[in-house]
Amino acid sequence: MSLKFAKFLLLLACPLPMFAQQVAIIPQPVELKLNEGNFIIDKNTSVQFNASQAALKPAVDFFINAVKDVSGIALQQNKPAAKKVEFILAAQTAFKPEAYSLTVTPSLIQIKASSYAGIFYGIQSLLQTLPQVRTNAALQVPCMQINDEPRFKWRGMHLDVSRHFFSADVVKQYINLLAMYKMNTFHWHLVDDQGWRIEIKKYPKLTSTGAWRVDQNDKVWGSRPQAQPGEEATYGGYYTQEQVKEIIAYAKARNVTVVPEIEMPGHVASAIAAYPQLSCTQQPQLPLTGGNYNNMSSNYCAGNEEVFSFLQDVLTEVIALFPSTYIHIGGDEVDKGPWKKCERCQARMKKEGLKNEEELQSYFIKRMEKFIVSKKRKMIGWDEILEGGLAPEATVMSWRGEAGGIEAAKMHHDVVMTPGSPCYFDHYQAGPEGEPLAIGGFNTVKKVYDYEPIPKELSAEQHKYVLGAQGNVWTEYISTAEHLEYMVLPRMLALAETVWSPAATKNWNDFSRRLQFHFNAFDAKGLHYSPGNFTVDIKPAAKNGKLEVALFSEVPTASILYTTDGTVTTISSAVYTKPIAVESTQTIRAVTMQNGKIMNLQPVEQRFVMHKAVGANVQYVHQPSRSYMADGINSLTDGVRGKSAVNKFWHGFNKNNLVATVDLGTEKNISRISLGCLQHYRDWIFLPTAVKFEVSVDGKTFTEVATVQNDVPVNTLALTIKDFTAKFPATNARYVRVTAYTLEACPKGHPGEGKPAWTFADELEVE
Repeated sequence: MSLKFAKFLLLLACPLPMFAQQVAIIPQPVELKLNEGNFIIDKNTSVQFNASQAALKPAVDFFINAVKDVSGIALQQNKPAAKKVEFILAAQTAFKPEAYSLTVTPSLIQIKASSYAGIFYGIQSLLQTLPQVRTNAALQVPCMQINDEPRFKWRGMHLDVSRHFFSADVVKQYINLLAMYKMNTFHWHLVDDQGWRIEIKKYPKLTSTGAWRVDQNDKVWGSRPQAQPGEEATYGGYYTQEQVKEIIAYAKARNVTVVPEIEMPGHVASAIAAYPQLSCTQQPQLPLTGGNYNNMSSNYCAGNEEVFSFLQDVLTEVIALFPSTYIHIGGDEVDKGPWKKCERCQARMKKEGLKNEEELQSYFIKRMEKFIVSKKRKMIGWDEILEGGLAPEATVMSWRGEAGGIEAAKMHHDVVMTPGSPCYFDHYQAGPEGEPLAIGGFNTVKKVYDYEPIPKELSAEQHKYVLGAQGNVWTEYISTAEHLEYMVLPRMLALAETVWSPAATKNWNDFSRRLQFHFNAFDAKGLHYSPGNFTVDIKPAAKNGKLEVALFSEVPTASILYTTDGTVTTISSAVYTKPIAVESTQTIRAVTMQNGKIMNLQPVEQRFVMHKAVGANVQYVHQPSRSYMADGINSLTDGVRGKSAVNKFWHGFNKNNLVATVDLGTEKNISRISLGCLQHYRDWIFLPTAVKFEVSVDGKTFTEVATVQNDVPVNTLALTIKDFTAKFPATNARYVRVTAYTLEACPKGHPGEGKPAWTFADELEVE
């Protein structure tokens, strides 16, 4: 066999991995072809660029500084050299916006684009092939050809600095992370009830009063009482206008646009603490400590002309600082109760011919949009701005699922998709056992990676209205930079690939492989991150009276170990290979093992309770919300009781009553029926007012056996799980029908007062 033929056979055996292991670029480029050989960056390498193209200089400096940071090498600029790193700003028609090409040969690295953004992103891809911290190793860049461009225009990350203030340096570090992974929009949530964070020179009390509150970091968010007179407001902070300018310039050099959010007309207790005359009651109040909205004014008075003058003054200063096309005005979760009682708001409604408070909110938003448009900017707001009629040119940020975005796109308005599931990075990403305390929910890295921003409900023509997607970080439970990093990394990387790379080429296993390089980089840089969701997902499947349980792990290289008798899971426990049949009441425990090591602090544990309805088929009159389907329709009878994870076990109903009929398969003698329901006040989830139970032999004629009233107060703040249980004389039945009567609306004093409440239910037990 010739040496040449032997080499050919070796290439056939491993055509790509011998090169691919050197490249772990995130987001995955559109086209990447690896070739043999390397370009070695050393002290004899020269950076070449057209010095007359001043726009290139920040990108050139960024690259030179990055190389110096990891190697100590100070690259020459525009000097004759045998090896060159060349930046070429081509004609505008040569590349799409933000697109670039990266060519690497043994003697040349060339990045070419028609925009600064493209050059910068080519640099980011190049830097991801180098060591990430200081080294004396050779800086080897594999020979390759990349042609790359983003899928979406809006690739965003949000940061709430109101609930907890983060320094300007932390904000810059956050922007660095965005830029590293080609995210181009930083949504800066600067105003909320808990703190006003931007200096407004015309209204100094916004920061001297509104930026500070009583320090209650020792208390769990949501259980904190209102600040009391005499308590010292020492917790908070704000950004001066000079700091804001500095951060914007820092972001610009990294091709990140900073979009400010100035909340209105709700979530403004911080502004009202500074200027009480802006509220409906005009009563003095302390800055909001957090969690208790009772007797607090959180809305601007929509009938007070001074409010609009105030907001125009504020936005004038904001617009002068921020060059972004978009100005975010919030518009979410407005408690319209005060407007209903306010004489001036009611007078405004009468004068303007407005039918209800929803239309008053629309009036408010449209009026502010008109002002923003007059300043040659565009308004963007949360999907509540649809209520009462959408402002003519508004862009909608869809957070309450995708419904608002779908509605807006069908109206030919631009939208940014940021549904709570999976785009809220304040939710748990693993565990929750062993994880830092989070607001709730469960958005894993894989769940983020699998997200498709364009809803199926939109036509091909309507796709163009979806600008992209965004990850949101609300900081009720996040008070340190370390915790912030942990909640963002690596979920932001998964979102970055979702909004950049072609949907057809996404591959979870390959992404997981590339992610290991970035984990090593995070370790070397001292960044805090979640190593991934090693939590075993226990998925019951109930059908035709039989129950099987499948076990899943998001980590492709991991094994699952389990026990079925409730004993402790160890490294010698059974290895999962196929679904487990459950035929009696039992407890399954499971852990993930990787490289011979158990990765979970605590095993996942699920008790399965066998009863006469386990595996029975369920028929709903009204289908559960798409966002709260648990593991499918038959989750109601899978032998698993719902726990505290709101979007993991429960079927959710909004507006409609829960009406379910369960077919037991054969006629059975029964004397007890129970339905588990959830109350989670903060998430607008309330126990049903009552639950009616009926039975039938033929599925046509039903007999009521009991109606059980709710006895838990509607204003109970703690998460509550209640079993509505009916006991009755034994009777034969094949069909069971249950009706849970949904609370008509969120109660008085709730942030969603008057809006539809949710009913959550899981496990209908029959004995």
